[in-house]
Amino acid sequence: MLVEKVDRLYRNMTDYLEIENLDIEIHLVKEGVVISKESKYSEKFIHGIKVLIAKNYVDNLSEKTKKGLLEKASQGIWPTHAPTGYINVLGSAGKRIIIPDPEAAPLVIRLFEWMETGEYSLAEVTEKIRNAGLRSKLTKQIVGRSSIHHMLRNPIYIGRIEWRGESFRGVHQPLVSSQTWNNVQELLDRRSVKNTHGDQLRFAFTGLITCGHCGCAVVAQMQKKRYVYYHCSGFRQKCPEKYVREEALTEAIAQQLARLQVDDEIFSLIERAIVDAQCDKDKERNEEIMRLKAEADRLQVRIDKLYVDHLEGRIPADMYDRLASEWRGERMQSLERLEGFREVDNALIGDGIELLDLARKAHRTFVLQSPSDKISVLKLLLSNCTWANGELTVEFREPFAMLEKISPGAPALSAPSGGSEAECPNWLPE
Repeated sequence: MLVEKVDRLYRNMTDYLEIENLDIEIHLVKEGVVISKESKYSEKFIHGIKVLIAKNYVDNLSEKTKKGLLEKASQGIWPTHAPTGYINVLGSAGKRIIIPDPEAAPLVIRLFEWMETGEYSLAEVTEKIRNAGLRSKLTKQIVGRSSIHHMLRNPIYIGRIEWRGESFRGVHQPLVSSQTWNNVQELLDRRSVKNTHGDQLRFAFTGLITCGHCGCAVVAQMQKKRYVYYHCSGFRQKCPEKYVREEALTEAIAQQLARLQVDDEIFSLIERAIVDAQCDKDKERNEEIMRLKAEADRLQVRIDKLYVDHLEGRIPADMYDRLASEWRGERMQSLERLEGFREVDNALIGDGIELLDLARKAHRTFVLQSPSDKISVLKLLLSNCTWANGELTVEFREPFAMLEKISPGAPALSAPSGGSEAECPNWLPE
């Protein structure tokens, strides 16, 4: 397989594992690297680190984008595509806002009015609004009952923005009054079935371990309101495996995590390798920053010239409004992407190094962590975990599995079949 570079081939660790299972030779043209089953451990290890960094890069960029959207919501501006009943336009401050859709807004108002009467079920009001001409904003198809229910529950129509668990007062024009909306909510609440299930207890290893005898899940239960025991669920058959205390299981996992232990000298060499591997990505990022900046400047020049042409009467007002709105929107998108690239920059290398440092020290801190933190660590490090005959067996995800191979207690690496020792030297730089 020919590919330009690592982050053009993988977007997450699942992609990495699937492609690895294909057992094909990968040529990373821009990086001048070939990865195959005959590759040295040094090459495979650095390749795994690059995949991890690429994944963190995407995650960080996504996180910065989400923060930007939350910031817009906190300012009272709907941060994404307008919901049904509204359309996106460019506001006077140069930010995209929402205003009532001349076609759909009256239908949304009618929807709430019909529902408020209490004379129609959700299915009936859905049918009525379909017949009135309301269509999905994105697909232009008829709206489903679940979509109508979501609209009736959405406080955007009374001027409130709910975004990522927070509520803000919007600057857009409401379509219905607070009284109408509250009446509809009360009606929907009365018709819904109340959820009577309580919160479930959160155990540290639920869903992470399977039984080595039958493959069923190892589940937890509380005894005497203070002791936590794990046992095979016995879903397929009666299992001979005995119950095990959570403390014993925690200690067994910590012992397995100790297999990733690497001393400071070796870790400093790994750190240097990560920094070297990041150089190409930094260069590419800087090139993209320059491109986005040039694009934003080019659009600003266009807008300025367009304004002069408008003042001197060379273009009509409607053309000016249309082009100026389009170019301002494109320029704003370039600036937002530019800001995202700048903010992600400083965290990338540190994230990759911190993940590996977390892995090599995990056995020391694991027993002290909260159940949610233990779950996060194990999901990051382990791909498979089984319990049988009182013993724990684990498999580490890549590239942490390669970290195990260079730990002090790991066996010496041997050359590939048919090769010489010279063809498989220690991966560490001399």
